[in-house]
Amino acid sequence: MRPKPLPNLLSIFPRHLFITSLLLIQLSTLTSSQPMNFKVGFIYDPNSPVGMIAKTTIPMALDDFYTAHPNSNNRVSLVTRPSPGGDIITSASAALELIMNEKVHAILGPGTSPESAFVAELGTKAKVPIVSPSASSPSVSHSESPYFIRAAANDITQAHAITALVKAFGWRRVVPVYQDDEYGASLIPYLVDELHGVEAQIPYRQPIATSANTVDIKAILTKLQNEQTRVFIMHMRVPLATKVINMANSVGMMSDGYVWILTDGLTSQLSWIHANTQPGSIEGVLGLTNYYNMTNKLRNFRNRWTRQFLKDHPHADSAVSHDINRYVIWAYNAAWALAMAAEHMKQIDNQFVNATNGSTDLSSMGVSTTGEEFLHAILNTTFDEPLGVLFKLVNGELNLSLFRIVNVNGDKDRPIGYYTPSHGLSKTWPAESNASYSTSRNNLGPVIWPSESTVQPKGWVKLTVSKKLRIAVPWPLQGYEVFLDMETDNITNQTTATGFVIDMFEEAVAKLPYALPFEYVQVRHVKYDNLVKMVGNGTYDAMVADTTITYNRSLVADFTLPYTTTGLSMLVLVRNEQSKNVWLFLKPLKPDLWLGILALFVFTGAVIWALEHRINDEFRGPPTNQLGTVFYFSFSTLVFSHRETIISNLSRFVIIIWIFVVFILQASYTANLTSMLTVQRLTSNIDELLTSKGKIAYQTNPITKDFLLRMQFDESRLLAFNKPYSFAEPLMWNHTIDAIVDETPYLQVFQSKYCNNLKIINLPYKTNGFGFVFPKGSPLVTDLSRAILNLTEGDTSTRITEKWFGEPLSCPNKDSHSSEILDIVSFWGLFLITGVTSMFCCLIQLAMFVKQNRHHICFTSINSFKSSLFSVARIYDEKDLSSHTFRKTQESSSNSSQLGPPMSISNNERQFSTEQISPVTNEADMHGNAGNEPQIM
Repeated sequence: MRPKPLPNLLSIFPRHLFITSLLLIQLSTLTSSQPMNFKVGFIYDPNSPVGMIAKTTIPMALDDFYTAHPNSNNRVSLVTRPSPGGDIITSASAALELIMNEKVHAILGPGTSPESAFVAELGTKAKVPIVSPSASSPSVSHSESPYFIRAAANDITQAHAITALVKAFGWRRVVPVYQDDEYGASLIPYLVDELHGVEAQIPYRQPIATSANTVDIKAILTKLQNEQTRVFIMHMRVPLATKVINMANSVGMMSDGYVWILTDGLTSQLSWIHANTQPGSIEGVLGLTNYYNMTNKLRNFRNRWTRQFLKDHPHADSAVSHDINRYVIWAYNAAWALAMAAEHMKQIDNQFVNATNGSTDLSSMGVSTTGEEFLHAILNTTFDEPLGVLFKLVNGELNLSLFRIVNVNGDKDRPIGYYTPSHGLSKTWPAESNASYSTSRNNLGPVIWPSESTVQPKGWVKLTVSKKLRIAVPWPLQGYEVFLDMETDNITNQTTATGFVIDMFEEAVAKLPYALPFEYVQVRHVKYDNLVKMVGNGTYDAMVADTTITYNRSLVADFTLPYTTTGLSMLVLVRNEQSKNVWLFLKPLKPDLWLGILALFVFTGAVIWALEHRINDEFRGPPTNQLGTVFYFSFSTLVFSHRETIISNLSRFVIIIWIFVVFILQASYTANLTSMLTVQRLTSNIDELLTSKGKIAYQTNPITKDFLLRMQFDESRLLAFNKPYSFAEPLMWNHTIDAIVDETPYLQVFQSKYCNNLKIINLPYKTNGFGFVFPKGSPLVTDLSRAILNLTEGDTSTRITEKWFGEPLSCPNKDSHSSEILDIVSFWGLFLITGVTSMFCCLIQLAMFVKQNRHHICFTSINSFKSSLFSVARIYDEKDLSSHTFRKTQESSSNSSQLGPPMSISNNERQFSTEQISPVTNEADMHGNAGNEPQIM
């Protein structure tokens, strides 16, 4: 019998019970691998643009991170707490609740710098990292609050960019208009320091309260409108900025002539400003913002972010939703950094040591056990994904220093340049690697200013009502009205100042980058030293006069740079007289030039003899006659009276060059001798004045008198005068005074009337020039000094000088008879030309002679060299019968022989003729004639 089979196990349990068991096992497995929640608090303002951006961006960033990292162990879980209106108390309360009740590992936010400063203190006390993607104010920092992390740029970095922009356009005065809280006021000290570094002033600052209404804002803007500065830097949050912009537009402060510069926080939210202001309200303003290169990843993210933003905030303006600004990038990267740092955390369970449950006392908050580890994890996090924007913390904050400068036109922001700390301003980014730091206006693109103007605003206007500077002007000195003169209208009693000094001052004021209202105050019977002291003690605001800058005066007041140079000079009488020196005719030329000319005359005569001797009968004959011909011919060319006929073309060429040289020498000698015969001679010089007993006149001036006394002049010889023309007769006609000593500009005025009789001699004493006087520490000194430099470097100063003193101040003919003794260096070029020409022609003549007599010239041995030279000399001394001059003579003789009986030549005559032209061919003949040296015929 077969045994029964065992029953099936599956038949024992119901089918549904088996399936339930499998599901329980799978659920247990999933539960064991589920990531742990990592709590992070999130505080934001739901009504602010920054809060709305963060509300959309941070959850998107976390979703993107965990989509890209599905196997994450620690998943960040946001615990959201709103803080409407950015209220500090509300934010602090939310942070305290998140720390004590929710036990969060970190807090994202809050949105503003004042909130972040308070919450950062709580985070530092509880050792909970506070990561803010929007707090850019330097009032809160990682160095002061170690658990505060700025996932944003520091506003200090934009102070450098704003300063470079101000310097590029040359604005000397700017006014910051800022929100009167920690966010707005904290940037101003850094901005002021930077602007002072480029010599730009901040005459006043204008804070505006966060709660200011339209009436308050209008009153503030009206006050600014009544001031002269027209360059404003706006640093505030968007809600207050929209109020200010609307009111500025209504009162006419967004029109031609005004300059508005928006800081990074406003420029990055231009779309929000456009959406909440009147159309065209910010037309023509400048702005700068952190620049991010629009990568493909960032461009793709913008489309997703726009859809999500409109979904989260359906009532937001559509233009706002398309604006990917710096706050979007900062919030996204901050959330991504927290998620990455959470992955490196080993301890997940956050405990607060020494905490008291249920208590709201700050002292019972406790200390987080994970805070320090999480802080270091965040600080060491670096990435450039997924937006293609680098995230790297340096000293607890983002190191962002690249700015884009924009010009707002319509509803668009048009880039006009970029700023980097290494290159300054540049039209393109990146800047050329070899470019140096620059703040030049040429490195920016064209700007369309408010009211669609293309003319750069000057940055200031003249004030309609203002306290004018009281400028002291001393009563003019009689005779020197060209320097300074005062006229008073008898009807209006208004004083008008004229003269060279006044024109220089008013031209300098016109070149200032701001208006300078002033009025002249006439001062009588006060010495210049005392008037300078009155400016120094505040009696007058300035002094405009021909005031000499001295050390003693500079101790009580400040001087601008001199607008004209001065120094002491001596005015003396001059007379014309011919010298009685019998050897004056030798003075025009130095001895070396005389010797050079003599040598050149002899050399040229010898060259002409060498070129003409063999072919020209006028250069032949007895030796004494030929020597006389050489000297006579060369020296007769000095007066162009030579009578010898020149036959050789080489000689003619030499003569042409030589006559040109002679003409130059003769003209130079004649001109210099004439100048010496007519030169003006001074009646006195400083050394003669010291040894003489004559009187010395000087203008009533302690500077001049002190100099004369230091020069050892006896005080009894010094005569003071007040009127410039009072010494004309004693000096020029009565000769009771020998000279006048005064500052050069004054003597030039007097000399211009007596040009042919007086001469100015500079003395070894220089003064510092004329300058304008201001009280000690006056800021106008620097500005006017720079304006004076602008005048003196251009043609304005020359034009003013010619207007008052004529053209030129000095006498035009006072140096017309000056002369200088000529030396050989002055004519070295001429001597070289004629010498080279003569040598060249001699070489040509020698080459032709050697070629013609090459069969008769022979040097057989060293011992016969002297005899050979004598033989060559004898040949050279003979006539060149082949020359065309002698051929003509022979032809004439043959023609005459055809008319008469034929002549017979005896053997003796033929023999003589042959010997006369035949060279000596053997040594015996040479020794036979050795005693008979060749005779020059």
